Amino acid sequence: MLASTVRQLLTEVDTLRPGSREMLGRMMEMLFFEMLRRYVGRLPQGSAGWLGALTDPLVGRSLPLIHTDPMREWTVEQLASAAGTSRSVLAERFKTVLGQPPMQYLAGWRLQLATHLLRDGSRSIAEVAGEVGYESEAAFNRAFKRHLGMPPGAWRQSNAA
Repeated sequence: MLASTVRQLLTEVDTLRPGSREMLGRMMEMLFFEMLRRYVGRLPQGSAGWLGALTDPLVGRSLPLIHTDPMREWTVEQLASAAGTSRSVLAERFKTVLGQPPMQYLAGWRLQLATHLLRDGSRSIAEVAGEVGYESEAAFNRAFKRHLGMPPGAWRQSNAA
């Protein structure tokens, strides 16, 4: 698959026909994801870090839930149930593989999403807080400052798009 995609990519570069730019972009994405899949597939069992977490049988079942629905009021019990394990086992696996417990990971993911929304600048801080799962702007402000060292308004000013 890799060899044929590279050959096709080189053909597109040589001919540069209408639509080549789009084709090249898609082929590069395919190459990237195939290389990533191969890399992750060769990681030793129990590898730490985000890519290792994807291959972990328990943490790997929890991450998609967190990433696809970060606004949900997740509990460790809900994530553990979805992963088919206990709260304590899931919490320990998160700490081993990602270096932090599940709820801390969730908070970090929410705040990462918030930085993208704040950089956009089209939403108020209260709107961003709600969109990433905080019930109040005050709770969001506290979490943001604790995680990023400054309140969201100051962060927005210093990181405007």
